[in-house]
Amino acid sequence: MPTKHAKLATALGAKLIAKVPSIGPGAFGAARLQHLVADLRSRLQPSSGERPGRPTESNWARRPKVPMSEATEAKLRTLAQRASTPKRKVSPMQMAAHLLEKAVDEVR
Repeated sequence: MPTKHAKLATALGAKLIAKVPSIGPGAFGAARLQHLVADLRSRLQPSSGERPGRPTESNWARRPKVPMSEATEAKLRTLAQRASTPKRKVSPMQMAAHLLEKAVDEVR
């Protein structure tokens, strides 16, 4: 029996190619989220110069604009606040980019 996602893909003329993992609820979901946050913090590097600005990932060469709902943006703000420290602020879009890269890496 097709799932609701498969039905939606068929209706849109699309094809499901992979399943993006969910962080999940509970203690294991919290532990996975903590691992993602620690990974993001370790990858952000300040730029050089007199006024280096916000730290970023050195491999990020593109800066596309991605439309999203207000609810998603609010969740990203919350996650970014949790990942931020007094010495290193994480922006909601840095969090979004990191989560997207992690999800894409897990697709076969």
